[in-house]
Amino acid sequence: MSPVFSHGDLRLYLLNLLDEGPRHGYDIMQALSDRTGGTYTPSAGTIYPRLAKLEEEGLVTKSIDGRKTVYAITEAGHAEVQSRAGDLEGIEAGLADSVRLIAEEVRGSVREAMKSLRADLAAASADERQSAPQPTESDDPRVLTREQLHRADAAISEFRARLRSDLRSHVARGGVLAATFVDELADDLDRIARDVTRTLNG
Repeated sequence: MSPVFSHGDLRLYLLNLLDEGPRHGYDIMQALSDRTGGTYTPSAGTIYPRLAKLEEEGLVTKSIDGRKTVYAITEAGHAEVQSRAGDLEGIEAGLADSVRLIAEEVRGSVREAMKSLRADLAAASADERQSAPQPTESDDPRVLTREQLHRADAAISEFRARLRSDLRSHVARGGVLAATFVDELADDLDRIARDVTRTLNG
């Protein structure tokens, strides 16, 4: 997946979080996760060494509160945050772009997984049909009809799911759904429904 923070950006972002108020380590990691929509959850091995470095630079202090270590920004750290407000705006914009790309990658992976699942189900269904005994004239027609109804239900559900997925993906990519297109789609679906009704009643 795409990286969330570019090199050096995490250091400034940590200062910015502490500029909002003192935090303990877990709280910092949770804040980073929350502000990236859960797409970035840093480890203690990532955060604590950076906090120690900020402390060495005199930008952060730490104190013990019970069993927790609380980090607070110093005047020097606050001054750096203020002087780099433009950089922070760029980090926020880049962060939003990175999270959006990660979300798109996740959606793409889910779509591919669903395609693979549907292919596996179709293959399993085909194998089942091949291995199943062929119906004979003595089979109960009501049983056979119920089996065909199940197939019809599955086909309709698959069609509906595929159509909804295509429409939602089109909109998610920034595509537009014109009213004329939706009207034509509704007319086509209505025509198909009438054809099915006419065939059943014929």
